[in-house]
Amino acid sequence: MPKISNKGQQMPESPIRKLVPYAEGAKKRGTKVYHLNIGQPDIKTPEVALEAVKNFDIKVLEYSHSAGFESYRTKLSNYYKSHGLPVNTEDIIITTGGSEALLFALGSTLDQGDEVIIPEPFYANYNGFATASGVTVVPVMSGIETGFALPPIEAFEKLITPKTKAILICNPGNPTGYLYSKEEIEKLAEIVKKHDLFLIADEVYREFAYDGLKHYSVLNIPGLEQHAIMIDSVSKRYSMCGARIGCVVSKNKEFMATAMKFAQARLSPPTYAQVASEAALDTPQSYFDEVITEYKDRRDTLVEEMNKIEGVTIATPKGAFYCIAKLPVKNADDFAQWLLEEYNFNGETVMVAPAAGFYSTPGVGLDEVRIAYVLKKEDLIKSVQILKEALKVYPNN
Repeated sequence: MPKISNKGQQMPESPIRKLVPYAEGAKKRGTKVYHLNIGQPDIKTPEVALEAVKNFDIKVLEYSHSAGFESYRTKLSNYYKSHGLPVNTEDIIITTGGSEALLFALGSTLDQGDEVIIPEPFYANYNGFATASGVTVVPVMSGIETGFALPPIEAFEKLITPKTKAILICNPGNPTGYLYSKEEIEKLAEIVKKHDLFLIADEVYREFAYDGLKHYSVLNIPGLEQHAIMIDSVSKRYSMCGARIGCVVSKNKEFMATAMKFAQARLSPPTYAQVASEAALDTPQSYFDEVITEYKDRRDTLVEEMNKIEGVTIATPKGAFYCIAKLPVKNADDFAQWLLEEYNFNGETVMVAPAAGFYSTPGVGLDEVRIAYVLKKEDLIKSVQILKEALKVYPNN
């Protein structure tokens, strides 16, 4: 029998999606499942984006330019400039989701065996992207006791080797919801300049900042033009996860020319999704104001309810729509599976994402889960009630 590649065998399962068969089984048994496991917003996609697709009158569904529609990139450039980011049309390559943008970034900056430092816990697919690219993830630990703030710069310095080529952050963070301060971003800027590294910032949740806090981009830092690479996406901003449109942005011309070769190899991003994404840029500010207000309300509700459960520790997120909760269980993977396979409370249960998959350090995060507060308040309250009751009877505490 032919042998599967070592790389394929090493590809990690998604902690977000690996429990799907158990959720499907629960639903077939008639159990209602509240999905707290995945960042799929229930917010409506802007009507202007949907109408653009409906009204797109073409005779041939052609390839687009490998970098994406010029009209879209120009409009996106104006969007960034309106948010204080000095981004020109030529600084943008449209990608098939933020995922492809990350693959382009890793493929253009790191060789086989090179190292990228990432504060953990981090978006689980960074492990998969690194494996696919032949890159080694070097984690630097952040903790729930600090709300997952940036680890001390000394911790980064200790990890830098001749193979280190980049630092990767998610800001605001998935799975933590932590929003890096201007001072923290400036500290990272200093270290990448000192050691001549790339600073790759996944900023797909940049619109989601709470409590009067402001998102500070790596592109806001003067003198970092040759180091900074920004990853962005329409998925969360416009509740358009299925569009699979993102972009990679940088002022570094050599990097962009290299990323363009990857873009040419996959031909072009999807046409209809670009039409929707370009139109989405006309979404009024009122849409975002309402969305931010809604998510902040959901966050406050979730944190308040979770804090009522004995033995639970939760870090209050400052952005995005995720948080990490430490539960009074030995193994959150087993607990999450048990919730779907064996438990229900009045015919209902919840699906969470075990947090160990958001770390690359073995044995860390075993008692933690990631919760996405993408459900309406009433459902969040029900979900936390189910968790509370489940923890009372879970047999493996």
